[in-house]
Amino acid sequence: MGSWNSMELKILSTVLGERMGSWNSMELKILSTVFGWIASIRSSAVQTQYHNKYGFNQIIPVAANDVAFSSHAVLLTAFTLFQITIYDRGTQKVSRITMVIVLVAWTTVAICVCVAMPKHSWLWLVSCFNMLQVSMTVIKYIPQAIMNSKWKSTIGFRMDNILLDLLGGLTNYGQMAVQSIDQHSWVNFYGNIGKTLLSLVSIFFDFLFIVQHFLLYPVKKTEKSPSPDPGNHESLIISSQNV
Repeated sequence: MGSWNSMELKILSTVLGERMGSWNSMELKILSTVFGWIASIRSSAVQTQYHNKYGFNQIIPVAANDVAFSSHAVLLTAFTLFQITIYDRGTQKVSRITMVIVLVAWTTVAICVCVAMPKHSWLWLVSCFNMLQVSMTVIKYIPQAIMNSKWKSTIGFRMDNILLDLLGGLTNYGQMAVQSIDQHSWVNFYGNIGKTLLSLVSIFFDFLFIVQHFLLYPVKKTEKSPSPDPGNHESLIISSQNV
């Protein structure tokens, strides 16, 4: 089994993994993050299939922060859904497009499971779930990017989350690069293609939102309206009394 060659690089990877906790974007939620969590579990069957495919001298590209991130996303998503059920939503409801997307996603999951079970292709199944997570992330970002472009504004859009998301994506790549340098191999990137693409997609949209917010549609400082003249205010009161 593969192991770290450099203790210094192992520590650096751990530090970058902790910084990845800033990456708090929550993909189109319960569906993708649950399977991201399943993909992060170090089952012996998945490990064996991974080593058979990429070599027994390679480290499994799943760090403790990957499990923590997926678990964190599941818990927050579940809590958000709970809030949706107990708080007033007014006239808001789940759109038909969202329902179709969820239906297609669950159908895809069912098909992949049925295909994987007879041959026990668990590594392939994990890869399918990872690609589903990437797809959900793209679907999550596109409406916001279109809305910003349509309204030529990003007012009301929280950029602090985007900056944290960008920080997490960059440190995620840094962690993967450190492991690749230690192992003298780039298997860590294409052997965990879901994590690689997820970081790439997030970083791409983060930069897009940053460009929209700070360059294309910057928030203009509105001029303060002049304070009312006390004299005029008093005259209005007097005149109204005389009426």
